[in-house]
Amino acid sequence: MSSLRLLVSRLGPQATKFLALRDAQVLSWQRRSSGPPATFPNSRGGSGSSYMEEMYFAWLENPQSVHKIRGHHVAQLDPLGILDADLDSFVPSDLITTIDKLAFYDLREADLDKEFQLPMTTFIGGTESTLSLREIIRRLESTYCQHIGLEFMFINDVEQCQWIRQKFETPGVMRFSSAEKRTLLARLVRSMRFEDFLARKWSSEKRFGLEGCEVMIPALKTIIDKSSEMGIENVILGMPHRGRLNVLANVIRKELEQIFCQFDPKLEAADEGSGDVKYHLGMYHERINRATNRNITLSLVANPSHLEAVNPVVQGKTKAEQFYRGDSEGKKIMSILVHGDAAFAGQGVVYETFHLSDLPSYTTNGTVHIVVNNQIGFTTDPRMARSSPYPTDVARVVNAPIFHVNADDPEAVIYVCSVAAEWRNTFNKDVVVDLVCYRRRGHNEMDEPMFTQPLMYKQIHRQVPVLKKYADKLIAQGIVTLQEFEEEIAKYDRICEEAYGRSKDKKILDIKHWLDSPWPGFFNMDGEPKSMTCPATGIPENMLTHIGTVASSVPLEGFRIHPGLSRILRGRADMIKKQMVDWALAEYMAFGSLLKEGIHVRLSGQDVERGTFSHRHHVLHDQDVDRRTCVPMNHLWPDQAPYTVCNSSLSEYGVLGFELGYAMASPNALVLWEAQFGDFHNTAQCIIDQFISTGQAKWVRHNGIVLLLPHGMEGMGPEHSSARPERFLQMSNDDSDAYPAFTEDFEVSQLYDCNWIVVNCSTPASYFHVLRRQILLPFRKPLIIFTPKSLLRHPDAKSSFDQMVSGTSFQRVIPEDGAAVQAPEQVRRLIFCTGKVYYDLVKERSSQGLERQVAITRLEQISPFPFDLIKQEAEKYQGAELVWCQEEHKNMGYYDYISPRFMTILSRARPIWYVGRDPAAAPATGNRNTHLVSLKKFLDTAFNLQAFEGQTF
Repeated sequence: MSSLRLLVSRLGPQATKFLALRDAQVLSWQRRSSGPPATFPNSRGGSGSSYMEEMYFAWLENPQSVHKIRGHHVAQLDPLGILDADLDSFVPSDLITTIDKLAFYDLREADLDKEFQLPMTTFIGGTESTLSLREIIRRLESTYCQHIGLEFMFINDVEQCQWIRQKFETPGVMRFSSAEKRTLLARLVRSMRFEDFLARKWSSEKRFGLEGCEVMIPALKTIIDKSSEMGIENVILGMPHRGRLNVLANVIRKELEQIFCQFDPKLEAADEGSGDVKYHLGMYHERINRATNRNITLSLVANPSHLEAVNPVVQGKTKAEQFYRGDSEGKKIMSILVHGDAAFAGQGVVYETFHLSDLPSYTTNGTVHIVVNNQIGFTTDPRMARSSPYPTDVARVVNAPIFHVNADDPEAVIYVCSVAAEWRNTFNKDVVVDLVCYRRRGHNEMDEPMFTQPLMYKQIHRQVPVLKKYADKLIAQGIVTLQEFEEEIAKYDRICEEAYGRSKDKKILDIKHWLDSPWPGFFNMDGEPKSMTCPATGIPENMLTHIGTVASSVPLEGFRIHPGLSRILRGRADMIKKQMVDWALAEYMAFGSLLKEGIHVRLSGQDVERGTFSHRHHVLHDQDVDRRTCVPMNHLWPDQAPYTVCNSSLSEYGVLGFELGYAMASPNALVLWEAQFGDFHNTAQCIIDQFISTGQAKWVRHNGIVLLLPHGMEGMGPEHSSARPERFLQMSNDDSDAYPAFTEDFEVSQLYDCNWIVVNCSTPASYFHVLRRQILLPFRKPLIIFTPKSLLRHPDAKSSFDQMVSGTSFQRVIPEDGAAVQAPEQVRRLIFCTGKVYYDLVKERSSQGLERQVAITRLEQISPFPFDLIKQEAEKYQGAELVWCQEEHKNMGYYDYISPRFMTILSRARPIWYVGRDPAAAPATGNRNTHLVSLKKFLDTAFNLQAFEGQTF
């Protein structure tokens, strides 16, 4: 009677909900009898009923009770047999049904052998329409309480729940043919022997092996096989470092010698950059899928040690690939994400990424998630690492089914993975496979786990490897012989040894051979730019006028916009007539002209459709019809490229990662992420540090993503002022002490050599040009733009068509063009600045009448530093005192970056004095008066021509 002990816990959540029809009507179970119908006493008034009805009524009264008694809580999931997968071995006493407690439900032991008509909502009967209660319990226990634990009762879609029930309840669904079992064994052999080979050859090297979860390799291959069978042609994977080398070898099919040579300490790097450790590298490979004989493209995205950081990057790349292929339903391209149990529960970016999964501009139409559930995080016990029962509970927020499976049961794993692939293809929704396994070694191969998990690792040392277990099973079944098994092992060992021999011939490490996102045709055969020139970025005047006209109108008939927006559009029309543009129009013209040239433009971020400062209005809303919108940018030209502008979820880390991945897919797109305020990027710092700043150096991966970061000291408080330019400049890789050679292609070469470009535009024309230059360059670099706030509507912050027409280009430095330039020898002070402070300086200079004594030069491009143009400006005003003026505090902003570079270009012959706010901890004050006082103070200093007399530099 052991099966009765957990009668309610196993039967309740599944069988009771079988009683629910789509209209939520209560279904009466009918008893089959060859004689007179038996009467069952009922605690609800004594009328004839059944135990199942009783349980269903209990579920109706308290649906939450279902989650507590679900079969997966008592499933046999842990291969080690020492932990409950849900961290709780307690089953509430009122749910434990033994013979003596049958009376609680007005049932007797004899009732277990009575047969019941099965409802249409269950599949446990197969071809049978009736079963005894005892057999119902046995079949449900077999389905839900063995090596597979299913969580899907929380899904509020009856069709989806029924689909899962059918896949797991139908008798005999987990029967495999002899050929399928032999394939599974061969894949396990490759997975395990690969790790064994590395352990033998490089016993003291870190490799973050897969031992204890070798079944992940056949699991991934099953998902890929099944997906290929259903039409998938491109699979994009993301994963942490554990098992990455095995995936590269046995899933992506990277040449083994390329992997083995990574262990050679004498291997030289052929490419520029730092490179990365072998267990972080990515890979792109096209091959034939042997199971389906169809072409499949596999891409494993490179990932840093920040375990889950790659999740949104993979999703963004997947979305882009789907977009370019016109695969709006994800039937050709899909993503697979591999996670660790501790990181899946602990890293907030997992939650952020899940919440992108069903948003129209971010969905990838379902992702298969594989959790390698080692039941430990480095040295931390799961009971100290999460508050939820399972590490996978975060997936419940998007109604993703969760399939827990004992990783020491390979056939159960393979079946679950096959169902997961089918689910994703059928419903275009995420699904999670939780491989409950163990980590045979420590966190890495040099780590001693017995320090902190002695009991667990005593059991692990006794644990029979899954390959031996499964081989013994198949040998006992007569599927393979011992000789065949040993030959399979010897065959793969020989393959490894031969590859190892070839790896010794490798002397040079080519990082580009590990590129995860190649751009065919964009670079030459050597991966270098086809030229080192950039054409002019201006466009014809008639194109400026056409774009401006569309930007000032509503292209749809009968579309009523807000009266306030009508005023804005009329203002735009007036500017176009005067051949002037503000920031919003300059952006419109940059985007629109690129769309005409076939360049896809995507702008994403919080509130970007309207713009945080209500200046953009790229999506118009009908005031009379709900959700009727118009995007004028998509009505510019008949054959233009599509424009995507999308408000994101309130996420920075996840969304910036997503857009970075999107920009990886093609060089022929302008992909922009805008922060609501510039300092909000700090919650996405991981993406900036690990991917954007260093991506090319580590992985030879070009990326042209643009970050728009609103920046400016305007008395709005510490949190809405600074985009922290000092951080970006500190991470810029140009050498402050190296005096450059000013060659003919210096400007473009300097851009090519840098890790990213940092600009602070002071005019709409500069903004227009730098956006267009981003695409016209023969390579791709991340572009950081500190965008304005108050300048969006500043009457002087406008540009004329003359500054944007054909033949014009981005000016890295805008020199003084007023009275001072007419007699440079009379200029006593040359002020260098960047961004909004220029307008404050011009106003103050005018008020003091110092136009001839003080020249003001603007740096539009800060990094890479425009050494050549700064040298020209300094030489133009030989007798002038040089000053750097910024509105940021001295320990922030640009001064620490520009100062040593000025010293280099001036050969330390002239000082560059600092004018600005004093050092401070907070980026800005929250007091309006304090802000104005400090502004006046540094403006007074800027135009006090005796301020630095007597001072030494």
